[in-house]
Amino acid sequence: MLVLVAPGQGAQTPGFLTEWLDLPGVRGALEAWSDAAGIDLIRYGTEADAEEIRDTAVAQPLLVAAGLASAQLLFDDPADLSGKVGAVAGHSVGEITAASLAGVLPHEEALRLVRTRGLAMAEAAAVTETGMAALLGGDPAVTVPHLEKLGLTPANINGAGQIVAAGTKEQIAALEADKPEGVRRVVALKVAGAFHTHHMAPAVDTLAKAAEALAPGDPKLPYVSNKDGQAVAGGTEVLERLVGQVANPVRWDLCMETFKGLGVTALIELCPGGTLTGLAKRALPGVKTLALKSPADLDAARELIAEQSA
Repeated sequence: MLVLVAPGQGAQTPGFLTEWLDLPGVRGALEAWSDAAGIDLIRYGTEADAEEIRDTAVAQPLLVAAGLASAQLLFDDPADLSGKVGAVAGHSVGEITAASLAGVLPHEEALRLVRTRGLAMAEAAAVTETGMAALLGGDPAVTVPHLEKLGLTPANINGAGQIVAAGTKEQIAALEADKPEGVRRVVALKVAGAFHTHHMAPAVDTLAKAAEALAPGDPKLPYVSNKDGQAVAGGTEVLERLVGQVANPVRWDLCMETFKGLGVTALIELCPGGTLTGLAKRALPGVKTLALKSPADLDAARELIAEQSA
């Protein structure tokens, strides 16, 4: 059983879309999605520097577009997913990629929604200087109370020994000076705010208003939600969860538990892949994993899809 996953913010790197533009349909799709979102995705994906694409309002539509474009190269017809993919999920903003691939939102609507999301979260992040940091190692039973003692939120509980804390810059600095027992390293993330915390509450209101104009379809295959790792069958509920997750923790650990319960045997991470496959290798032993980092990975991904569909 194959699971298709989409990465979240921080996965982008300067020029990461350059090699993809020469492939059939990619440039045209990115041009259409740029028009829909009101942002030059091609320029940001090929010419912009690290600081430009760190901007939340840029990074989020860029990541969703990259995920959708790479999926189109794997599946000629989006309807193919229901016969070849057992479930879809995305980490944080990757949930919008996954929802669109599941048929909840057309790609153009997904790009408009994610552009609204990115702008709203960037505006919320500008109110207070905040950030996020990954904690490597440690026991969640020890780490989470320690974070709460420092006023931090465990914004991403990723499984495989990784938790991401979010809060003010001062709280992050206090964490670096006072690591929880068992945590080996605290690594600051290249994001512009404390996402998936109460600091994002204003963005939830903005996104909720944008969502009122949408008519979501029901997922055509199991869609696994970051909220609690549950598969959601109704399009309206998927959209409601997408809105609420902006200010709530990402439970990727529970998503992986659901993959396990569904009988996952293989996992492909869409462009720009790497982070989620790394977590899967540690949390889902025996599951074949493949990350789409460049077009050179497409043939191996197609072979894995064919093998899992046989």
